[in-house]
Amino acid sequence: MRYILNSVTVIDPSSDFHNQKVDVLINQGKIEKISKKIDETEVKKIELPEGNNFLAQGFFDFSVHFHDPGHEYKEGIDNGLNLLAKNGFTGAGLLPNTSPVIQRKTDISYVVNKGNGHLVDLYPLGAITIDCKGEELTEMIDMHHAGALAFTDGTNPIGNADILLKTLLYLQKFDGVLIQKPEDARLNLFGSMHEGKVSTMLGLKGMPDIAESLFIQRDLKLLAYTGGKLHFSGISTAESVEMIREAKEKGLIVTCDVAIHQLLLDENAIEDYDTNCKVNPPLRTEEDRKALVEGVKSGVIDVITSHHLPQDEENKKMEFDLAAFGMIGIQSFLPKLIELSKQIPMETLLKCCTANPRKILGLENGAIGEGILANLTIYEKENSWEYSLSNNESNAANSPFIGTKLKGKVLGTINGTNHLFNS
Repeated sequence: MRYILNSVTVIDPSSDFHNQKVDVLINQGKIEKISKKIDETEVKKIELPEGNNFLAQGFFDFSVHFHDPGHEYKEGIDNGLNLLAKNGFTGAGLLPNTSPVIQRKTDISYVVNKGNGHLVDLYPLGAITIDCKGEELTEMIDMHHAGALAFTDGTNPIGNADILLKTLLYLQKFDGVLIQKPEDARLNLFGSMHEGKVSTMLGLKGMPDIAESLFIQRDLKLLAYTGGKLHFSGISTAESVEMIREAKEKGLIVTCDVAIHQLLLDENAIEDYDTNCKVNPPLRTEEDRKALVEGVKSGVIDVITSHHLPQDEENKKMEFDLAAFGMIGIQSFLPKLIELSKQIPMETLLKCCTANPRKILGLENGAIGEGILANLTIYEKENSWEYSLSNNESNAANSPFIGTKLKGKVLGTINGTNHLFNS
């Protein structure tokens, strides 16, 4: 298929067309031509809404959780990939915390096969330890050959230092990336929100920020000892940002990501006991939030993720301390990026959810230009809409943003010969 995107402004600092309003001609999944004006006969023109429309590299979500296999009623792979496609994502990494856990080459093949035929490229992240219990290593080389892109115990931190050390060494055989959730689960035991004034006021057991910083400090020392590649997923404190900054300056190969809600919300969002704001890591202080924002601006934080973790109503509509952790975040991702652009340049935000995650995972990443594979997101950022239960596209509804006005919407997603244009 050959078609034209008319009058889109390219937002891609690595592209020669950055900040230019152009027409883009796409032919058989590749960008054939980019010009101020393309006059071609017998070529389909994609009807985009009038106004300022923007073109970026396709979004990539570093860590999503679809509960497939095992609990597909919360969010299965099929619905999850459709949700990603509608909201500008062309790639995503799938956490292994399913039932059964993604821990064998057959499990990797299941995910790869389930993702075939979808617009979004789905990359399984293999478990490091059996059942993500942190006790016995899996056959990571087998999973690597089957298509596992990186290795992690996902929502479970690796508490055993010996296991972490061995994994860092093991993954160097094929230049693999270890993704670690930085959390001392014992220090956070029975905790449900950040430990501080607000938790005391609400009478809830807190999760101290030291539970995160201790793990980061330990893991960075192990990384300096072994070498390898380490990625911290879901940092939340000012101290974490500073330690990772220092480690990068020393030359360690360390990267990190932050959940988009951590950049926008702080512990005060929980004052009315909204269980949709119960997440792990917890929403921290306003000072921590500002430090995370500065971490993104300075490049210390490499990736912004949705940390999409669907939960059913039964696990969320209960007492706060008993409710499950997690928040959905795919459908609100672009509007929240636009909201964040008041604090962080949009170019920086987009780099954190397009080029950077792909680079960390060793995926090809091309600047928007002629001759490259079309891997694109088209969006606008002016029109407001209400995010409601009726237009919620996820199987789950655990988001504090449902019932609020959002600004900006994805108009189309293109990945090679696959494309989806939203009406």
